[in-house]
Amino acid sequence: MSAGPKVIALEEHFTSPKLRALRGEKDSPVQRRLDDLGALRIAEMDEAGIDLQVISENNPATQNLDAESAVRLARESNDVLYEAVRAHPDRFAGFATLPTPDPKAAADELERAVVKLGFKGAMIMGLTHGRFMDDKQFRPIFERAAALDVPLYIHPTPPHPAVQDAYFKEYPYLAVAPLGFTLETLTHTFRLIVGGVFDDYPNLKIIVGHLGETAPFLLWRTNDILGERHKMPRAFADYYRTHFWLTTSGAFSDAALACSIAEMGVERIMFSVDWPFMKNRAGRDWLDAAPLSHHNRALIFGGNAAKLLKL
Repeated sequence: MSAGPKVIALEEHFTSPKLRALRGEKDSPVQRRLDDLGALRIAEMDEAGIDLQVISENNPATQNLDAESAVRLARESNDVLYEAVRAHPDRFAGFATLPTPDPKAAADELERAVVKLGFKGAMIMGLTHGRFMDDKQFRPIFERAAALDVPLYIHPTPPHPAVQDAYFKEYPYLAVAPLGFTLETLTHTFRLIVGGVFDDYPNLKIIVGHLGETAPFLLWRTNDILGERHKMPRAFADYYRTHFWLTTSGAFSDAALACSIAEMGVERIMFSVDWPFMKNRAGRDWLDAAPLSHHNRALIFGGNAAKLLKL
C-alpha cells in the first residue's frame, strides 16, 4: 500500500479465460499477469505502492466479435471481474467490457455492470468492425452512460486496415503503440466532438489514456482552424476541456504532463500505468519525482479519480 496520498491506477488490464482461449493467447510473462486477478497482481501493486486498480478487459475485448458472441462473452468477462473485485474490494474496481457490435445490448450490459456489479464505468477498445463510436448506431451506449453518470474510457486499438496498409505496411512496428494507437484514438476522440455526441449528451464524460494521445499539444491549433471551418455550438477546445479526463498510462514524461496540465487543468489528469504492458514501479517513480506541488501530485495520484469515479 502507498505511503502518502492514495494511489489509484485506471488503465490496468486482465484477460478473461474464455476470451483468452478464443484468441489463442500464448503463455508469456505479460500474459501470466493478464491472467492473474489475485496474488501476483496485488504483490506488484504493493511493491509500487498502488492502492487500487480499476481493471478492464484487454484489447480488443469483445468488440470485433459477432454480436451474439460479443454479448455472451462480455457478460462473462464482467462476471469474472466482478468476482475478483468482490474478493478484493479494497484493491480492485472494474470498468465494464461492452458488446459494442450490439449497441442496445451494450447499453444494457453497461447498466447491469454499474447497477448490479458496482462497476465504475466502461472501457471501449476503439473501433468496432472498423467503425468509430461517433456513428449514430452507437448512441444508445452514450445515452446510457450519461444517464448513469459514469465515464467511458476510450482505449486505443490498431488503426483501420486501410490506414495500416497506407501508412505502416513498410513499418509494421509503428502501427500499434509507437504511432498507430495514437492516430486511432486521437481521431476517435476528435470525431466524438465534431460528430455532435456531446451536444446530444451534455453531461457525458470520457477518459483517454496516454495523456490524451497528443490532444493537449494540438488543442490550440485544432480549435483555431475548426473555428473557421466547422461551426459547432461551442468551441472545440471547450468541448474537450469540459468532457475529457486524461490519464498518464504509458506516458511518463514531465514535458507531456506539463502540457496536459497547462491545457486541461490539473483536476483533469489522473494516474495510470497500463499494467502489465508498463511497469507499476516505473509509473510510480516517475510521478513521485515529477515537478509538482504536493497538492497537485495527490490530485493526480488519486484525488481526481476518486471524485470522477465516486470511489
